[in-house]
Amino acid sequence: MNKTDLINNIATKSGLTKRDVEAVLNGFMGEVTDALAGGEKVQLIGFGTFETRKRSGRTGRNPQTGNPITIAESKVPAFKAGNKLKEAIK
Repeated sequence: MNKTDLINNIATKSGLTKRDVEAVLNGFMGEVTDALAGGEKVQLIGFGTFETRKRSGRTGRNPQTGNPITIAESKVPAFKAGNKLKEAIK
């Protein structure tokens, strides 16, 4: 399912217009992005938690030359599913 499919499905089930659903979805994604960029967690009880995790630096290899390179430490987004979501998938 892509973003357009999600918007269409929500609009059909809720009776809202596609434009309204898209505005809400874009607002949600923007708020989650801003919170993660600010180092905060976003917890949706029953659904899951969006957070950032630190990926430690390591040594890798350049695939073209085979020479070792240093890969810097970084922050990556992560999602941990909540209990209700896990149960619904089983």
